[in-house]
Amino acid sequence: MQSIRKRLSIILVCTSILALFLATLFVNIAISKTFNKYLVEIQHKRDTGIVKYLVAAYEKNGKWSKTSGIEITHEAYMSNYCLTLKDTNKKVIWGMNANDIINNTNNTMPHKSSGIYTLRTLEIKYKNKIVGYVDIGQNGPVLLTSDDVNFKTSINKSIILSIVLSLLITILISLLISKQFSNPLRQVSEISVDLSNGNYNARSYDKSSILELENLRNSINTLGENLQHQDALRKRLISDISHEVRTPLNILQNNFEAMIDGIFPIDNERLIYLNDEVIRFGKLIDNLNTLKQIEGEGTALNMEKISLKDIITLVEKEFELIAQNKNIKIALKCGANSQCNIFGNTDKIKQVLINILSNAVKFTKEQGEVNITLKESNKKIILKIQDTGIGIREEDLPYIFERLYRGDKSRHEIEGSGIGLTIVRNILTLHKADIEVKSTEGKGSTFILYFNKVL
Repeated sequence: MQSIRKRLSIILVCTSILALFLATLFVNIAISKTFNKYLVEIQHKRDTGIVKYLVAAYEKNGKWSKTSGIEITHEAYMSNYCLTLKDTNKKVIWGMNANDIINNTNNTMPHKSSGIYTLRTLEIKYKNKIVGYVDIGQNGPVLLTSDDVNFKTSINKSIILSIVLSLLITILISLLISKQFSNPLRQVSEISVDLSNGNYNARSYDKSSILELENLRNSINTLGENLQHQDALRKRLISDISHEVRTPLNILQNNFEAMIDGIFPIDNERLIYLNDEVIRFGKLIDNLNTLKQIEGEGTALNMEKISLKDIITLVEKEFELIAQNKNIKIALKCGANSQCNIFGNTDKIKQVLINILSNAVKFTKEQGEVNITLKESNKKIILKIQDTGIGIREEDLPYIFERLYRGDKSRHEIEGSGIGLTIVRNILTLHKADIEVKSTEGKGSTFILYFNKVL
């Protein structure tokens, strides 16, 4: 298997080579066409010049002779082309030997392109009348001078040099780019392996300038933090369940053993105390069973249109006596013109309100207040329950809905199982409702519930 850096580098280099090859091919074709067009134009000008020279020679004497324009043959031989002058009847007046041109190997002579010997016949006109013909022959379709050959050679060398330099630059850039991609991905890969092996402390700290890779890095770090937190919660859950179950059992066992050994007398007061421990243990089991049932219910709840105003009014009355006993002021404020109807299950919604109000009263000291506000907006029914209790620490807020989670020691001193808010969250989820918690330690907490309004 190849690393992503090696694979990415190979892809970039191969793509660059292909692009350079195609670009070189197209450039070479374009230059060749342009250059050949230029040579053809030069050749056309040469042919036109030859015809004009012979016209001038004819005009000088008014007729052809064996020496008419023969001076041009020296230039023709040096330029590696062959001339033959003919009269109007196409009889040869004078001509050069084509074999001398074909077999010319003098290095001082101009270069000729590869190909067969070609011959073109041009008309010689004087005063719009044909007075003769000239045959121009050359070894190849296009005649190349030394300068032409040198020019083409220099272009080809420049193209080859450009390809080599481009390849070196491409390889260097490919390595740099592949490194930018591969390093963050390699780190994320290594961290994912560590997380799968149970090392939840693994993190990536090298930031990437590429948005998607940076998002991936942040996501894997967040995943690691969540897994670490869930692992801590799992361990704490096991410890808390063990503690919650062991405590009443130890109390019962110790008291029964003391009573059997005659250390404690068997009287009604002690039996009532032991019965209270059994009841507390039974409540814990009941809460766990309730949570299990709610998490397994899904959409099996019997939903109907209900009045949240009627339910909160009934629940608030149930807590009035408890609040009075703790000298806590509890107040309910509802809109008079609306029943605040929602779609839900009456018993489950009542259970949510009881759990939240129970906590509000439980964690609010004497002379405190619990204020309940119910109102509606365009699409939502909003229920706010605010207390002046001991509050929740900021670091505990994200975890208050976890099973058996209980925060600081002051909350542990008050009886509770840590399951109530977990039940609240699950019931609200089934009702497609949201809950928001705001709290300041030592000043109180505010629970805000958002329900979908039903007309």
